Amino acid sequence: MSENVAINSLLKEDLKQYIVKLGEKQYRAKQLWRWIYVNGVKSFNDMSDIGVNLRNKLNYEVSFNRLDADTHQISEDGTQKWLFSLKDKRKIETVFIPEADRGTLCISSQVGCTLSCSFCHTGTMALVRNLTADEIVGQVLSAKDSLFDWGSKNRKITNIVFMGMGEPLYNYQEVTKAIKILLDNEGLCYSRRKITLSTSGVVPIIQKLKKELDVSLAISLHAVNDKLRNELVPINKKWPIKELLSVLEVYPGVNNARRITFEYVMLDGVNDSIVEAKKLVSLLKPIHAKVNLIPFNPWPGSIHKCSSEQTIKDFADEICNNGGIIATVRHARGQDIQAACGQLKSNSERIGREKIKNINTT
Repeated sequence: MSENVAINSLLKEDLKQYIVKLGEKQYRAKQLWRWIYVNGVKSFNDMSDIGVNLRNKLNYEVSFNRLDADTHQISEDGTQKWLFSLKDKRKIETVFIPEADRGTLCISSQVGCTLSCSFCHTGTMALVRNLTADEIVGQVLSAKDSLFDWGSKNRKITNIVFMGMGEPLYNYQEVTKAIKILLDNEGLCYSRRKITLSTSGVVPIIQKLKKELDVSLAISLHAVNDKLRNELVPINKKWPIKELLSVLEVYPGVNNARRITFEYVMLDGVNDSIVEAKKLVSLLKPIHAKVNLIPFNPWPGSIHKCSSEQTIKDFADEICNNGGIIATVRHARGQDIQAACGQLKSNSERIGREKIKNINTT
């Protein structure tokens, strides 16, 4: 391990090995893990059952990666958005959406995005770099700090969704590590069903996602034919709809109780006709699927408009009542602070694009 390692970048087994290298007993790692992920402590000096010598070593060699919030906005509907500053001065956004029966934290996996989806504000940014595991986990820890969400049986953040800035499967290694930390049953202890990873369709990685993580899966579909999806979601040029759906048809572990969510943004006059609703049903019939219709949330400079309420209702009725597929309409939250789906974009300057290693898809 190098000096100044971020402690929340380490899996529990890695932390055990690190502690042993420091000349300490392995059980100290479990103590540290609980202080960080159960009690939310941000300083080694506050860990009362850790000896002074070990605390001094840790203070010298290890850092906590709590993220500094440049801004913290609260919407009229209770939605909260943080603009977090990273160590290299890059910026990312994280959103908390409170509801009666849950509290969902929407986190980012990259600074910017490479996909350039035409309806997404993040897509107007160039990809700057991938987030590290500690920066991903740090969003959760920092949000819990801000929400005073430590030590209570009724946690405020009940669900975590990778639906913020970036394509998670283009940062698979760090996202995987972060999710394993979030799942650990001696720490933050989130259920696999309470973590949702949303992807635009990186087909080769989807094939191994279930085996390695087994979290809930959401697919950003948004169109029913390749011509339109090529325009809305350009990754479709690499992995078209037929190839994407063929992988999802055999995705293991999916059943009526645990379905794949297909996200579909409603764009006025673009993808919202009844003909397209019928085609969507036809495409998804072989899959244990549910559809989440997302009214388009406008952002400065966007070229699209949202479908009318009646059009969205008719589209949903066609899918659900006539097609027999569960369809829900996502209610816009946090629009007044640009925190709704598709509106996230940090204001950081792009100093230069960091080369992102190509994912080994073989």
